[in-house]
Amino acid sequence: MRAWVARADRRGSIEAAELPVPRPGPGEVLVRVRACGVCRTDLHVRDQDLPPHRDRVVPGHEAVGTVVAAGGETAGPAPGTLVGVPWLRSTCGTCRYCTHGQENLCPYSAYTGWDADGGYAEYVVVPAAYAYELPAGYRDEELAPLLCAGIIGYRALRRAELPEGGRLGVYGFGGSAHLTAQLAIAQGAEVHVFTRSPAAQRLALELGATSAGDSGATPPAPLDAAILFAPVGDLVPVVLEALGSGGTLSIAGIHLSAIPSLDYQRHLFRERTVRSVTANTRDDGREFLAAAGRHGVTPTVQVYPFTRADAALDDLFADRVNGAAVLRVAEPD
Repeated sequence: MRAWVARADRRGSIEAAELPVPRPGPGEVLVRVRACGVCRTDLHVRDQDLPPHRDRVVPGHEAVGTVVAAGGETAGPAPGTLVGVPWLRSTCGTCRYCTHGQENLCPYSAYTGWDADGGYAEYVVVPAAYAYELPAGYRDEELAPLLCAGIIGYRALRRAELPEGGRLGVYGFGGSAHLTAQLAIAQGAEVHVFTRSPAAQRLALELGATSAGDSGATPPAPLDAAILFAPVGDLVPVVLEALGSGGTLSIAGIHLSAIPSLDYQRHLFRERTVRSVTANTRDDGREFLAAAGRHGVTPTVQVYPFTRADAALDDLFADRVNGAAVLRVAEPD
């Protein structure tokens, strides 16, 4: 099968490869990939901001496709079912985090496109218990970004503890942010977007944001909560200063550059809070996908042919993607 791989000895690029079609083991299903989102985490795998877990791993963890086979002892989606293959691939199920509804913190968790081969390929294997049913009414290319960008944004929004009808700041406006903003607006929030991209600012306003300005701009009023999507630690003090009393900053990325020194009075006093976001639980995914379908949350997508996966990552790195980048791997069955 055609695939793309990230080599541990070659930072900053991926290469095309021919690989055997994987075989599903017990509890797993084999999925024929139709589309796969291009996520900033794929960049971190390619560029080794995340340490390599496997040489020549196939990136991609926003895969949409049809089940074509199942391993032994597998109870799950039947052949022909359209499923989503997400970032979270497996957890131990027995540690104190898993047994208390925090499987995203499982120390034995594994991830698609980092620990195991992902969706930059014609076929991918996924444990049936971690594959998602998908909402109706979307094209394949629209479904793909929901599987990580949407789910992580949903968890980040929950972690921000935005009060009902509150004022939310969104810093960075790529794949995850533009989905989260739609959901927050649908739920009654007043959303202010901060991004250096004029195209992203225009998209934010088209999607219903109250305002859109540069990353360092001062909001028109203190924010009740904020989500930092841009992996830029320099923005942390900027966002904290924009929060009102009792406000919460939720940092959505798996990777963040160094955070400058904080001044207690300017940045943290008056009970302002900083929270990180680590992966997601399967419940987060199910809840978000249901909410997306209910509220009509729809990705703005830039579609690339499968043969240009390397170019899609380069465009994402250079901020040339407005919305979410998606690979079209195969036509629908």
